[in-house]
Amino acid sequence: MYSIGEFSRVTGLTVKTLRFYHERGLLEPAAVDPASGYRYYDERNVQRAAVIRALRDLEVPLDDVAVVLADCSDDVDLVEYLGRHRHTIAEKARHYEDLLAKIDQVVTAQRKTEEATAMRDQVFEPCEREIEPQLVAGVRFQGKYSDVGPVFGSLARQLGRHIAGKPLCLYYDGDYREDDADIEACFPIRKQVPVNGADVRELLGGRCVTLLHHGPYEQLGRSYAVVLKYARDHGYDVALPTREVYVKGPGMIFPGNPKRYLTEIVLPIAEPASE
Repeated sequence: MYSIGEFSRVTGLTVKTLRFYHERGLLEPAAVDPASGYRYYDERNVQRAAVIRALRDLEVPLDDVAVVLADCSDDVDLVEYLGRHRHTIAEKARHYEDLLAKIDQVVTAQRKTEEATAMRDQVFEPCEREIEPQLVAGVRFQGKYSDVGPVFGSLARQLGRHIAGKPLCLYYDGDYREDDADIEACFPIRKQVPVNGADVRELLGGRCVTLLHHGPYEQLGRSYAVVLKYARDHGYDVALPTREVYVKGPGMIFPGNPKRYLTEIVLPIAEPASE
């Protein structure tokens, strides 16, 4: 017979664990001294402890360990249970893979905005540049400008790891609309994927006048005045839809500070009519 300390050394299980297994009815000592309450273990306990430890190494839940000990006496008896247990582990693995992808998405998005955020104290001026075509998934709707948040949220949940850039809105109106603005909320994506309720297509590129706005969305009007004046002074006609690219806005977890938001206003330059 082994004392609980000796049995702990033999099995590699702590005294605390042995007491816990006794309380759960998984590993009953061979004898318990009624006067002192000391536990004593024999060779059969050694074998049972080895089985319990092997099952726990496979992360078999304690409730299932009790069932296995009651129903199985050989590895052959374990095959059906281990098949079910493997399926459960595989489901958990897929869950954690998805979770890792979401964490990577948050971290990558934040790192990509660090450089842009570092420019927040600069004076931004309009500029002309060529933008490349890009594959996007977009949801077009009519409503208030403030309605884009939930649309972006729903779209992001569907796209997940396929998102390949900053969110943007396409505005199909040439003027400000109170309640019925024609808007398309988009995410750049890496490849063609089916998305419920979204249009997946290549967004055309071309020459544009752009301006990076620093500050809350409510103050975008003053930046629009600057970039529209630039286009007018250079004799450019603006083509619809115009774009807003949200370089830094509300985070995926925290809303962030609106004073630090960065929004790129993109006004496509209309091609001159052919004669």
